[in-house]
Amino acid sequence: MTSSPPRVESSPPRDGYRHELYPYRTGEEFLEGTVGFIREALDGGEAVVVAVPESKASLLRAEVPDDRAVQYVDTSPLAHHPGRLIGAWQEWIKEYTAQGRPVRGIGESPWAEARSRSEVEELRYHEWLLNRAFADGPAWWLLCPYDLAGEHAAVEPMARCHPEIRADGRTTSSTDFDPRAPFDFVPLTHPCDPYDEFAYSSGDLPALRDKISACAELLGLRGHRLRELHLAATEVAANSIRHGGGQGVLRTWAENRRLVCEFRDAGYISDPLVGRSRPAHTQMGGRGLWLVHQLCDLVEIRSTPQAGTTIRLHTELPTDPSS
Repeated sequence: MTSSPPRVESSPPRDGYRHELYPYRTGEEFLEGTVGFIREALDGGEAVVVAVPESKASLLRAEVPDDRAVQYVDTSPLAHHPGRLIGAWQEWIKEYTAQGRPVRGIGESPWAEARSRSEVEELRYHEWLLNRAFADGPAWWLLCPYDLAGEHAAVEPMARCHPEIRADGRTTSSTDFDPRAPFDFVPLTHPCDPYDEFAYSSGDLPALRDKISACAELLGLRGHRLRELHLAATEVAANSIRHGGGQGVLRTWAENRRLVCEFRDAGYISDPLVGRSRPAHTQMGGRGLWLVHQLCDLVEIRSTPQAGTTIRLHTELPTDPSS
């Protein structure tokens, strides 16, 4: 057991969403900030959603057990599916706000489980997108622990994703955060050689699926996972034809035990949150990209009015190609 953590000197309460970065280096520092945050919430009658990797949840449970006011969620299964995290948070918070209860969250993305630079970058993008996803409510407070001892740790890029930073028991505004600035993407990696390329337009979707099948089967990807990739690829290519100038270019290659399918077209996706949350029954549009996020292991989307849109679909390859 740890000693009672000190009270945190926070910035004045305000309406709306609060998003706070908490850099730490040791397990003791992790507990000091998070346990104090939870106890402060419980003293105020608030519920807490703790969404962290299981290794961190076990530390916290020893100090603050599960109960009706504290819900633990393991984020490790979402390490390789960052595009699903926004929707997950929306569902977790909705459960409590529907009851009219104030809520806080502790969210540590599963950085240690990330297996590539692409996954790390998409996890950081998720942190930035949270500010947009909850800009219009509901009002709640999210503390994001961030392990500075991690392999990919760097404070400045994360500070650009968080309006506030907690350090030395105090919460201050992040001078690196600019709500008007676009996300500072790291450039996409170059396709691995050899890669196949196929230009498509109206009427070419069957041939596009055949191209993907030929590459997938050489790599041992078959069965339901290939069918899921076909469905996702058809959705993306159809969007190219419908909204991206009537045509696009497919590239396929193998990278880090994954099949990567890249789609390029002249279209522009103006809403960076499209596909990140479950569409409402009455919603028009956005369902296709939401489905793509559910079917693929990793989805990378880069879109500007000048350069058009690039979407990469990553699908894990089987460990045993013969299976």
